Amino acid sequence: MTLIKTSILSAISTAIKVIAGFVSVKVVAVYIGPSGLALMGQMQNFIAMMSSIASAGVNSGVVKYTAEHYEDDETKRKIWSSALKISLVLIMPMAIAIIFLADFISLKLLNTTEYSSIFIIFAVTIIFFVFNGLLTSILNGQKEIKKLTILNITSSFFGLAVTILLVSRYKLYGALIAGIISQSIVFFVTLAFVLKSNWFKLSMFFGSMDKEYRNKLLKYSLMSLVSATMIPLSHMYVRDYIGTHIGWDEAGYWQAIWRISETYLMLITTTLSIYYLPKLSSIKDKRELKRELLYGYKIVMPIVTVMALGIYLFRDFIIQILFTKEFLSMADLFLYQLIGDVIKIAAWLLGYIMVAKAMTKLFIVSEIFFVWSFVGFVVLFVNMYGLVGVTMAFMINYFIYLIFLYFSLRGYLNGK
Repeated sequence: MTLIKTSILSAISTAIKVIAGFVSVKVVAVYIGPSGLALMGQMQNFIAMMSSIASAGVNSGVVKYTAEHYEDDETKRKIWSSALKISLVLIMPMAIAIIFLADFISLKLLNTTEYSSIFIIFAVTIIFFVFNGLLTSILNGQKEIKKLTILNITSSFFGLAVTILLVSRYKLYGALIAGIISQSIVFFVTLAFVLKSNWFKLSMFFGSMDKEYRNKLLKYSLMSLVSATMIPLSHMYVRDYIGTHIGWDEAGYWQAIWRISETYLMLITTTLSIYYLPKLSSIKDKRELKRELLYGYKIVMPIVTVMALGIYLFRDFIIQILFTKEFLSMADLFLYQLIGDVIKIAAWLLGYIMVAKAMTKLFIVSEIFFVWSFVGFVVLFVNMYGLVGVTMAFMINYFIYLIFLYFSLRGYLNGK
């Protein structure tokens, strides 16, 4: 399937996801305000981080190796059964640890032990998060783009419905638990899609651990786990730093502008994850790899630039539609954030080569360095310029990251 066809299908599901996401944000903004939105961001980061750790971060590897051995059932059995066993080893101790530390986590993350029950519920349901991630990775590797599109649409509707119901009834508590409930339900929808696939066989998930693919998946897990832990940790730190040094409403403003960026960039990032990783993974010739990369830039960069420009021009209108008048102070954050978004996508197009070609050392070193250089820039610029310094830090950090990737990967792409 071509990039353009994948983009069209991604656009359909992403448009619905964007609408659902914005309606969800509006509901949260109305009922719990900027400070509540900031705490919701803390919870979302924690869930994402723990889910990835519990799965050992093998999902990117599952996509890559499933795509590479698309027609080889025996090899896929080794891949899928190894991935499942790796996850099963980690789920139970992770769940137990979260249950025992629920009060501590709630206090550190949400500034109160009042919400410790939410973390216990998450611990009990974390198995659904892990299994859902594994099954969607298999669908991706099997190039089941249409099924992934329908699944993403279904997930969006479930998430929106659960959020509206729980937030309207239970305010902040409902907002914090909505993601846990909706994702647990979505697992069963994903399972139904997989069970109906003609390539599915239950036996593909059973068998002894294959040493070769265990090591290959764990090699990928190192990369995934670095992203899955470093990025949420840095965001939780930044949110807490803003809340402590400026105010929790201001932390909510940053969460709001970050949510806008995440949501409108879904069109790009979804296409990259569904199309680019399997495509780049399957390309062996470096000249063809370079052509595919340049093609991606020609298609993607004009789109993201126009989107960012449009959002900037209509920023005041967007704030009032998506949030409430309480959020109008965030208008000053748009310029540097949106420039940073464009630079970010330019960097990600290059960065996917590291993932597709399993450049583990380069990926881990760059990810750790630039995640925490962002935090360093935040502290520096917030002290100098206030809240707008967070978006300045984001823009500058990604600009440096893009330059780093260009020089790091230039030799590889040129066949040296």
